[in-house]
Amino acid sequence: MGAQTTQLTHGIKVSVETNFHTEHSVAENNHFLFSYHITIENKSDYIVQLISRHWDIFDSNNEHREVDGDGVVGEQPVLSPGEIFEYESACSLTTDIGKMSGTYLIERKIDKTRFHITIPKFELIASHRLN
Repeated sequence: MGAQTTQLTHGIKVSVETNFHTEHSVAENNHFLFSYHITIENKSDYIVQLISRHWDIFDSNNEHREVDGDGVVGEQPVLSPGEIFEYESACSLTTDIGKMSGTYLIERKIDKTRFHITIPKFELIASHRLN
């Protein structure tokens, strides 16, 4: 796993670790596969639910994609104070360096207030580029 990036927004802590998958990447076809492990920790005093996600994905050739969807990995997890939800997902790029960032839409269950929390920007760098 690569370096960890962490962001705390409205009492919700989001941490990201990345991994490059050499065995599933084909440089000649401009296909580079990265996975990322996300940990969401509710450090607030309220029960919250993750409603949706928004991703901004950038390749090093300035290609930009946006991805929106309900929940994460098919779930809309509910977290009580102190609870943690973890998941793993993946992203393919056309270059061996890129970055991702985004937001989660969170709902505070007690009063249905909705707010966005930041998914910290993280680098996607193929391991051979780090030599």
